[in-house]
Amino acid sequence: MNRYDYDLLVIGSGPGGQSAAISAAKLGKRVAIVERKLYVGGASLQTGTIPSKALREAAYLATRSASPGMRGTLHGNTANLPGFLADALSLKNQVVDRKAQQILKELNDYHITLIHGEASFTDAHTCQIIPTNNENNTSTPQHISAAVIILATGSRPRRPDAIPFDKECILDSTSLLKQSDLPESLIVVGGGVIACEFATIFAALGSRVTLVDSHAQVLAYMDADITSVLNENLTAMDIQLLLKTRIKEIRRSDKGVIALTDNGDTLNASALLYALGREPNYSGLNLHYAGLVADDNGWVRINSQYQTSLPHIYIIGDLAGRPSLASTAMEQGRIAVQHAFENEILQNTGLLPMAIYTIPEISYIGATENELIEANIDYVKGTAKYASTARGQIIGDEKGLFKLLVDKTSREILGVHIIGESASELIHVGQMAMTCGAKLEVIANSVYNYPTLAQCYKTAALDCINQLTSS
Repeated sequence: MNRYDYDLLVIGSGPGGQSAAISAAKLGKRVAIVERKLYVGGASLQTGTIPSKALREAAYLATRSASPGMRGTLHGNTANLPGFLADALSLKNQVVDRKAQQILKELNDYHITLIHGEASFTDAHTCQIIPTNNENNTSTPQHISAAVIILATGSRPRRPDAIPFDKECILDSTSLLKQSDLPESLIVVGGGVIACEFATIFAALGSRVTLVDSHAQVLAYMDADITSVLNENLTAMDIQLLLKTRIKEIRRSDKGVIALTDNGDTLNASALLYALGREPNYSGLNLHYAGLVADDNGWVRINSQYQTSLPHIYIIGDLAGRPSLASTAMEQGRIAVQHAFENEILQNTGLLPMAIYTIPEISYIGATENELIEANIDYVKGTAKYASTARGQIIGDEKGLFKLLVDKTSREILGVHIIGESASELIHVGQMAMTCGAKLEVIANSVYNYPTLAQCYKTAALDCINQLTSS
């Protein structure tokens, strides 16, 4: 490998790229990361996961009032305080800056070379890097070779040509996070994760939000009981839902933006968020010079170890396709490195916890009821309401819901679905139980701290047992 400049070249400094680089450095490999921006962390840190969740936390804190419970309702009276958005954005920026410094320190501690520049292949083992950090007033490209190359360039918001994005009123998820003024009213186009997260964030901050989606239900792929509770919360936040509706035209107006629907409605708002999907960042890499070919849908095929048709080139993160999560990208980076340098084949359990940071947050793992019905699996459902727990009453979460799906015959856990505070944390108990093949009785007979929301596991498990013994 010493005939190359590096043992590993990672293109992209997001969670997957970081994980791959540090994993290789721990194996004693010579590692470099190329990042085209002048900052590190990729979209996850700078324009996506971390800033949106930091802003969400500020919005959530603003919704807490004195009653009911100790922490309030979903629609408190503090969100409209003057300057609150500025304070929330300041908090978000502080979080991003601290995390960026942490990443830089880790790269330095592991002696990983960080190169700011635009990378493109010149051959299968070599990339041309055009500098984006012009401290030396030079843009002379450098050529870097590596034994192994991992592509982790992430994705970007989908921006159809027909939408007149202007970064002022007609926005994508990246430009929305850069707004300094809270829009008095906001149209959100889309009913997926990003759309629902931002809809609840800005409603909590005080904007009048209208969400428009072509489907009959937002997050329609999720468990129906969970989306039912979500709808209640959206209504409580005064979010107007226009479902089974398509936007056919978007244009600027003197007061902001106008959106025309296929139902003949004219919607006016201060701003509009277009949140219908993301696209992989392949452009500029010149994949053909490396000998890689995308399929008819524009994706490069990979195997279970994230290896392309060229054994030394791997693709991870959003470029690898669904589920396009920071958590999965980090694991993919580790798996790719172990395969490339240790010839070790790692497999995750396939049980991926999913979290949606709406207000309230949602998390789930495993099958939904509809999926079990379609698969003709005989199951039992156990539920627990946050309001029935002491912790739920303390925090004032009256609508939180926990749901357990269990195989009637084997008594194995088939799915866990949660909506309410700390859902993204609580889900990991279910994940470990399912990974270990734990039976229903393990959940039912475990002792949980009191008062905690985790007691919902026991309540739901006992609900299942009661149904099984009485049937």
